[in-house]
Amino acid sequence: MSKDFHDLPVASCAVLALGEPTHREPAFGWVRNELFARLAGLGFRSIALETDRVAALRVDDFVKGGDGDLDEVARDGFSHDFGNLETNRRLVAWMRDHNAGLPPEEQLSFYGFDAPTETTSAPSPRRFLEHARDYLGLDLDLAGLLGADEQWSRTEAVMDPAMSVGATPEAERLWSLADDMLTLLHSNAAERIAQTSGAEWLRARTHLTAGLGLLRYHRQAAQRLENNARLSRLFATRDALMAQNLLDIRSIEGRRGATLVSAHNVHLQRTPSSWSLGDLSVSWPGAGTVVAPLLGEQYLFVVGSLGRSEALGLGDPEPGTYESHLQDHVTDWALVPAGTVAAGRSRTDTTPQQGYFPLDQTTLATADAALHVGDGAAVTRSGDRRRVPAGAGSGH
Repeated sequence: MSKDFHDLPVASCAVLALGEPTHREPAFGWVRNELFARLAGLGFRSIALETDRVAALRVDDFVKGGDGDLDEVARDGFSHDFGNLETNRRLVAWMRDHNAGLPPEEQLSFYGFDAPTETTSAPSPRRFLEHARDYLGLDLDLAGLLGADEQWSRTEAVMDPAMSVGATPEAERLWSLADDMLTLLHSNAAERIAQTSGAEWLRARTHLTAGLGLLRYHRQAAQRLENNARLSRLFATRDALMAQNLLDIRSIEGRRGATLVSAHNVHLQRTPSSWSLGDLSVSWPGAGTVVAPLLGEQYLFVVGSLGRSEALGLGDPEPGTYESHLQDHVTDWALVPAGTVAAGRSRTDTTPQQGYFPLDQTTLATADAALHVGDGAAVTRSGDRRRVPAGAGSGH
């Protein structure tokens, strides 16, 4: 057990999917930053986080020398309040410093690969569709079909099918127009790229596919199903959009180098995910179940694991659990070949509020390695003392 990549073929993979078992333990962000700095020296040229892909365009501009300041970029360039995390702010600042003076082909790119949704709400597709419309120079009035943004963004529009606008005639018409715009965007690609740039064309496509994804999500929200089945389909729809975004990112980055992807385990593991709370019982195929079989051996999955966490109020794992076997050999954090993790059982001392998904046999059996954080507070204190991740300067 060490902080090295062991036998993971990171130099030849396309995607290294680095999972975390909860978003509430900052240690995983510090470890991610350190590993990405090392990977940049091994030919990785991009990182993709579990955040809104369109919003993240602002971050990518900034890390490549664009205008603005870190506070503004952190506020506008992340969804889910992830811009408030010091680990993400530190990552963005380091990437900007790293990229300074490098030629474009060697600069690191920043992506989000999530849809612009929250768990129980999704915004209006207005700004995404209007961006694409304006880029194409179309005289197309979408306002009457879209109506008020609030009718889309309110929680009831997703959680109550009777309040959803996703299956109205207006929404169906918007879907048809957006699909026509996507066809036009591709059929006129050569002309539009010549008049603008390849980057602007990709930005328009990113906005348009996000708008189509929101229409798809709202359409699913309008389906009148039993609650568990309905939520399972919403979760599956979001992860399908995440998979689409990851594959699109790889089509852009394929010639430049590999991508580190950082997200919750449930979005990256090769097996379906599940979650229960009270009467709710949700299961769905995550993005990893789509991307992994398509990329084959070029997809590596590292499952995140946690021992003790001050941030979560989580003590040492009970004896006999997978986390306990790892805890016996790890002080702060380590990467461990998945096949060497001793047989055990899933820990049961967690609460839903901690957002922690314990290790289980199926996930471990289909992972390439485990990242175990033995003591979250120790890792966070160590990371916070560093102005840049370990390995900064690699590639300069």
